[in-house]
Amino acid sequence: MSTDAVPILMYHAIADAPAPATRALSVTPAAFAEQLAVLADRGFTPVTTAALGAAWRSGARLPRRPVLITFDDGYAGVHRHALPVLARHGFPATLFVSTGWIRGTYDTGGALDTMLDWAQIRELAAAGTEIGGHSHTHPQLDQLPHDALRFEVQRCRDIVAGELAEAPGSFAYPYGYSDRRVRAEVRAAGFAQSLAVGNDLARRRQGPYALRRVTVRRTTGIEQFTRVVEGRAVGRAYARDRALTRGYAVLRRARQARRRAAGSRD
Repeated sequence: MSTDAVPILMYHAIADAPAPATRALSVTPAAFAEQLAVLADRGFTPVTTAALGAAWRSGARLPRRPVLITFDDGYAGVHRHALPVLARHGFPATLFVSTGWIRGTYDTGGALDTMLDWAQIRELAAAGTEIGGHSHTHPQLDQLPHDALRFEVQRCRDIVAGELAEAPGSFAYPYGYSDRRVRAEVRAAGFAQSLAVGNDLARRRQGPYALRRVTVRRTTGIEQFTRVVEGRAVGRAYARDRALTRGYAVLRRARQARRRAAGSRD
C-alpha cells in the first residue's frame, strides 16, 4: 500500500463492559490486543496524527507501512487497557479529548461512560500518546452558531494547553461532522490538521483539515480489520456507513438552510 493512502483507525471505548451508550463503538481489551498484534506482525509502523500532518505538509518520507491509532472522547479504558498494549509494542497513538467530559475541574457532566482524568492523560502523553482536541462538550459543530462554535474549539484548545503545558496541534470533529466554516475555525484556533471519519483511507489530497478515518467497533472481526488496514475492500466493508453518512449530510444541510432562513427573517 502506498504511503499516500494511510489507514487511520478510530477507536472509542476499550472495555469489556462499557456503558450502553458506548457499547456499539467499543472494543474489548482482548480484541484491541489482537488487532495491534496484527499491525506488529504485518510490519506496520504507527505514527501520530501530528507526524502524518507534518510529513504530508513538508513532503518528507513516512516510515514503512504507516498507520495511525486514534481514540476519541477520552474514555478511561484507554489508560487502563490500551496503554499497556501500546507500550508493549512501542506504538505511539493520538487521543482526542472532549475537555468538558474529562473528570476534573472542567467536567460538564455530559460524558457517556467513565472517563479519564487529567493525571491519566498526562501519563498517556508522557508515554508517547499525542493529545489532540475534540471540542469541549462534543456537539455537532456544523450545527452551531458562530459564537458557540468558536467557544467549543477554543475552549478545548485552551484547556489542553493549560493542562499539558503544550498547545494541541491536531483536532478530530465530533461525530466526524464538519463544513468549510468549522474547518476554518479549527485552523484559526491553531490546529495544524484535523480528522473526519468518512470510513476510507486517508490521502494527502483530502487536505490537512478533512483526513478520513476508518471506524473500529465491537463487531469488527479480525479478518475485516486485517483487510481494512491492508487497504483491501475498504469500500465494501463500510458501504452501509457511507450510505448513512451521505443521508446525514443532506439532512444537516437542510437544517442549516432553515436556520439561515430563520435568521434572515429576524
